[in-house]
Amino acid sequence: MIAAAARRRAMVARVRAVNFTRRVDRRLNRLLLAAWPRFEAAWRRLRRAASTQLRRLGRRSRPAAVLLLRGMAWLERRLLTLAGWGRRAVRGVRAALTLQRVACLAILVAAACLLAAQFVEYRAVEIGRPGYTGLPAAQAPTVDAETAGQAHAYLLVPVALLAGLLALAALRNKRRHGLGWIVSALGLLSLATVLLVDLPAGLDEGVETARFSAATAVLRDGFYIELAAAAGLMLGGALLLVAPKAAARYHARPCRTRTNLFARAVSALRRRRRRRASSRARDARRGSRRRKDGVSAPASPR
Repeated sequence: MIAAAARRRAMVARVRAVNFTRRVDRRLNRLLLAAWPRFEAAWRRLRRAASTQLRRLGRRSRPAAVLLLRGMAWLERRLLTLAGWGRRAVRGVRAALTLQRVACLAILVAAACLLAAQFVEYRAVEIGRPGYTGLPAAQAPTVDAETAGQAHAYLLVPVALLAGLLALAALRNKRRHGLGWIVSALGLLSLATVLLVDLPAGLDEGVETARFSAATAVLRDGFYIELAAAAGLMLGGALLLVAPKAAARYHARPCRTRTNLFARAVSALRRRRRRRASSRARDARRGSRRRKDGVSAPASPR
């Protein structure tokens, strides 16, 4: 009895809930149907007002937009022009700077540095150098300064001039391997002169140790310029030896014929092989038109 009463109450509650939700759904549908025309009219007015404002804004901003787009187009054209110039310049530089020319340029620079180093101080004797330790603003006095050319009687001046002339000759001479060996030998001679003559003479204090206390011989910029120039000559000669020969380049011209059916037919006709002219024996076998018509050909004059 208790279970049946509970089931009946649950069924009644479920039926009431379903009826209540149906009534709420009907009322909401009526409200929506009544309010929908108002919403639709308001949306139309809002859309019409927005389109009107957008058209006004477009008419007002059209000149500025046209100027902006024209400016961007002008800037794009200029950038494309600059990019084309840059590509042509890079191609020109790549075509001009071959390994042979780079080697010749390195030899010329090294020869110029070696020539200039002969007139630059390469050593000096500092007096009282330990007393100036820790004083960056003050420097020890120097005496007995000499240029690099005085140490070896300016022997490297003709060496530098000869290396420069050989570099200029290598730009036009196809047989440059011999010139590369000569330049390398000149660089080796310069290096030997710097290390065997200038270095011992530059570190020798001489009579200054008897005249001054704490006299120290130091090497100046001229010595290191000579050393770097000699190494540059050797490197330039080695590059000149391994530089490949300049191969002839073929630049194909762009085809100006459009790739349509007519152009393809024309190019096919142009590529058609010509018929070979018939030989005299073949003509004799075929016979002339006069013989076929029953008329004999005239006799050939003897």
